[in-house]
Amino acid sequence: MRNKKKLITSLLVIIIAGIFYLFEGYPIEEKGQNTNQRVEEVPVTAEDRLEVTFIDVGQADSILLENEGQYMLVDAGNNEDGPKLVTYLKGLGITDFSYVVGTHPHEDHIGGLDDIINNFNIKTFYMPDVVTTTKTFEEVLDALESKNIALSIPNKNDTFNLGDATVKVLYVGTEEESDLNDTSIVLKVTYQNVSFLLTGDASTKVEDSLDRKDLESTVLKVGHHGSSTATNEEFLNLVNPKYAVISVGKNNQYDHPHTTVLNTLASHNITTYRTDEDGTIQMITDGVNIEINTMNTDTNG
Repeated sequence: MRNKKKLITSLLVIIIAGIFYLFEGYPIEEKGQNTNQRVEEVPVTAEDRLEVTFIDVGQADSILLENEGQYMLVDAGNNEDGPKLVTYLKGLGITDFSYVVGTHPHEDHIGGLDDIINNFNIKTFYMPDVVTTTKTFEEVLDALESKNIALSIPNKNDTFNLGDATVKVLYVGTEEESDLNDTSIVLKVTYQNVSFLLTGDASTKVEDSLDRKDLESTVLKVGHHGSSTATNEEFLNLVNPKYAVISVGKNNQYDHPHTTVLNTLASHNITTYRTDEDGTIQMITDGVNIEINTMNTDTNG
């Protein structure tokens, strides 16, 4: 009888241990936990991969994308960032861009574009159909003319390829917008199961107008440097990102990123990177996993 009791006890211990191991290996999903993306922060060694680099240009935007040896640049920081960006990009061995995008004609997005145009071969150059009288905008137009590069205006739902990655235009504003921020070209870049939503400085007005079916993304480039004019609760629910990136300058006069936006991101358990704290942020994906590297670069003028 005693041996029988020992046997039963041993079996119970084994069963309990098995149950513990099962739940330890497969954690219970918590309410609100982001489970839609199969993404891990692991080293990506595959040769076929998309690299997206959010370059530290202070209180400004500049994003470099590369796949299959093709390069794309979205915005180029302030005027002072231009020469530093040229040095940085040439240091990476870049000579040609398949695409260069100026999301909208504010100086903190197109300031360095004339330097980019003058120093690299550019196949396609995109900006919205908006004209301003600023010196910065005129310098961009002069540089395009000197290099005989056409200014192309994309249309909503246009798609094009960067290597094996697909870029879709979700929104393009017009000169009818009273706020230049709302003329921003909004792009979604997709590489297999991983996607990046690049929003320029678009406000909640633009966010609310975007097609819902296009919004879900792995990484969100937070609109307007983390201003409270963008990235509301409903928009975040639709995008449902695993990661967010805020391109912002240290101790800037606008108090970006705003506390309300940071709190909303935190409440959604979104891992957030900031150029003012993390420097340049590089994300490398093989279409399933993401490797994230942060580094200091001499790109903030």
